[in-house]
Amino acid sequence: MAKENEAISMEIDDKKTDQMNPKFSINVLQLLKSAQMQHGLRHGDYTRYRRYCTARLRRLYKSLKFTHGQGKYNKRAITETTVTEVRYLHVLLYTAERAWSHAMEKRQLPNGPVPCQRIYLIGRLRKAVKWASLFAQLCAVKGDSRTSLEAEAYASFMKGTLLFELEQNWETALMSFKSARAVYEQLGKYGDIENQILCRERVQELDPNINYCSIKAGKSNIKTSELADMGQMEGPALDLFKAKLEAVMDEARSQQAASMTEFNWLGHRFPVANAKTRVSILKAQELEKDLHGSAAVPAEKKVVMYDKIFAAYHEARSCIRKDLVNAGDTENVKDDLSGLDKAVSAVLGQRTIERNQLLVSIAKSKFSRNRDDKVEKATKPEGLVRLYDLLIQNASDLSDLVTSRRDSTPEEVAFAEEFELKNQVFRAERCFYLAKSYSLAGKRAEAYVLYSRARSLAESTLQKLKAMSSFDKDIIQDLEVLYNNSRSNICIEHAAGIMEEEKAPEKLTKGVSNISLAEGGNKAEIFLLEKLDVYESLVADPNSKGVPHIEPFPPVFQAVPRNPIVLDIAFNSIEFPSLESRMKKEKKGLISRFWG
Repeated sequence: MAKENEAISMEIDDKKTDQMNPKFSINVLQLLKSAQMQHGLRHGDYTRYRRYCTARLRRLYKSLKFTHGQGKYNKRAITETTVTEVRYLHVLLYTAERAWSHAMEKRQLPNGPVPCQRIYLIGRLRKAVKWASLFAQLCAVKGDSRTSLEAEAYASFMKGTLLFELEQNWETALMSFKSARAVYEQLGKYGDIENQILCRERVQELDPNINYCSIKAGKSNIKTSELADMGQMEGPALDLFKAKLEAVMDEARSQQAASMTEFNWLGHRFPVANAKTRVSILKAQELEKDLHGSAAVPAEKKVVMYDKIFAAYHEARSCIRKDLVNAGDTENVKDDLSGLDKAVSAVLGQRTIERNQLLVSIAKSKFSRNRDDKVEKATKPEGLVRLYDLLIQNASDLSDLVTSRRDSTPEEVAFAEEFELKNQVFRAERCFYLAKSYSLAGKRAEAYVLYSRARSLAESTLQKLKAMSSFDKDIIQDLEVLYNNSRSNICIEHAAGIMEEEKAPEKLTKGVSNISLAEGGNKAEIFLLEKLDVYESLVADPNSKGVPHIEPFPPVFQAVPRNPIVLDIAFNSIEFPSLESRMKKEKKGLISRFWG
């Protein structure tokens, strides 16, 4: 009996302790991922995310009444006894996130952090590790098993990130990333589908860091090209890895650029003496190989790659122009630098035309899509007209740049002629889509004339292109399709115009017959103010294009009373007295007296 009483008392004590020390639950990864995606990290804006963490901490401190004094700062530590609700754990988590985002903000500076900024960066990462470790310790005591596991994985990730940035203890960093990966891999097998997807994405984000640490620790033989393929992945956890990978690639380019002495363009060989110029040109050429070498790259990623190519060529051109300013009176050096500047500008113009053609292909795919598809907005013909305007301007600028010198080589003349023909192709396409916009607006005559102009441009350009053997066959095929589409649309617009002209008298007769001279016209609508005694909705559906019947606008003219108009008709009946006696008389001379 005594043993039973002891067992019952022990159960009661356990229940009391559970009630006094409840276990908190935090879905750490899901909480952080939603906060990061909603507050800047979707676009890599660490400044915005850091400010969000600061504002979030301020709200948490005020709601918990855990402020650190108004005037003088009084530090208040969060310990095991302090954590009486889950928001105290949120304070630790967002403090670690704030320190980490501040460090990543310094890492994303344009030219990289200078030594003093790097010291500050490492200090913020140490703070992040400190707060993440404290968060993991308190979650082990105050949180449930899943929360404790996620907190341990978060602390391991922060520790690995610090060692990754310090570039030392690669084995310890490798073990930290591996332990975090193992936790997320196990958590990805349980829970709801959203949480499983997040855990698997986190595992994929950690793999490049693990492979890089393995290479540095001498435990892997993965090539740099394979790491570059991993660098195409997206995610906040990969930003530090991408920075390290870019540094490695720059170092490899610098070594490779030492052997690069010339830049070849249209049969010309221009010497490249500046090391920065060589590295920038080499980087752009590598990006071009990646762009044209893999056909499976989506169009949106190709646009991003073109932006990187533009940045590399712009950097090379700025270095060339600085060298040109510092060249002094050396004519040979100036001529070489001017030729190199012209060659790089011409290549940049070519890539700009290729990028705009890619944008045109994306817009055309959306234009030809079914317009009832509400998933993605269809392209209007005006958008394609604007893109072709850009292409025409780009082709004209490139032709002018190549033929700017008097002593142009045959290669340069052929290059300029090729882009003049492309300019005519762009003009024909622009004319076609301009006709489309007029056709959609119901202007049949203008559309008919523009389609005829597009057909004539396409026909004359096709004859020139077929006479050349070295021209791209895809362009010829696209131009033939444009010619056939222009012919068919000419017939359609002609027929539609004749039908509208035949129906015009009928429409006019019908319109005139519906005209009424009665007050208010032929009003079939019933407005809300006319039937306030009936409960009936006269407001249109927000998804429809109907007009809400509340009050007629503009309002109907109504007769209103006015003040009487007084006409002064007595003026005509008044006889005024003569005033001749008061008028001044003129003096007359002797002769005027006799002759009047």
